[in-house]
Amino acid sequence: MIQDIGPHRLYNQYDTMAQPQPEDVVFAMENGKVLMKDSTSFPRVGELGMALPYVYLFAVDETRFFLLREPAQYPPEWEMVEVRSLRGNPNVEKHIIFAAMTAKHLSDWYRDSRFCGRCGGGMIHSEKERAMCCPACGNTVYPRIMPAVIVGVIRGEELLLTRYRVGYRHNALVAGFTEIGETAEETVAREVMEETGLRVKNIRYYKSQPWGIANDLLLGYYCEVDGDTAIRMDEGELRLAQWVRREEIQLQPDDFSLTNEMMLMFKNGTIRAGE
Repeated sequence: MIQDIGPHRLYNQYDTMAQPQPEDVVFAMENGKVLMKDSTSFPRVGELGMALPYVYLFAVDETRFFLLREPAQYPPEWEMVEVRSLRGNPNVEKHIIFAAMTAKHLSDWYRDSRFCGRCGGGMIHSEKERAMCCPACGNTVYPRIMPAVIVGVIRGEELLLTRYRVGYRHNALVAGFTEIGETAEETVAREVMEETGLRVKNIRYYKSQPWGIANDLLLGYYCEVDGDTAIRMDEGELRLAQWVRREEIQLQPDDFSLTNEMMLMFKNGTIRAGE
């Protein structure tokens, strides 16, 4: 999956003492896009200028990454590209793609935390931790992480595969966000019912994945269909929902997602009904 970057290692602790140096990598992000050269590399602090408003993000191995907090004038050889397009970019190493997706998560949070949601005052960065603080009312805001579920619904030797109505075009599984007052297991049952009209049983946790491109923490679950197996698809959400035998499952074109790994685990027989 995208976070499996070994032998590289992410050090995501916020460093209150970090000051940008010319060799540090910069993620300059606007409206879901990131600054790159030839869709292959990201700028260094020294290339954009030391005086710009940077904030420390994290490090991967010995490489430090900073976020450019405000738009700037960029050299003509640089352009803004969709962060989502990095997923299919063979010219960028996996650990760098993971860094960019994680930076997108933090960039969205900084963008949305400029003003206090309690009193409307301007927020400032904490001097102690990664948090935004309101000097007027004392409100402290931490990076928001949204829990969501990915669900592999099993019927004997078949897995329920879906395709979204809009967006990602390859095979997927039932998925959705956890609502207020709801357990992850309750989310599983609700989302399967809403998207396909199926009831499920034997809900069991598999694995989780940070998915910074959508500010999510994905929680993977398997379960079995309970009773009627006729699919009643939500056509507003999906364009396809069908039972597929394990040997006929077509995987996604990369190994980045928890969804793809869960499909693979069922396809190769590692996961079976009732296990």
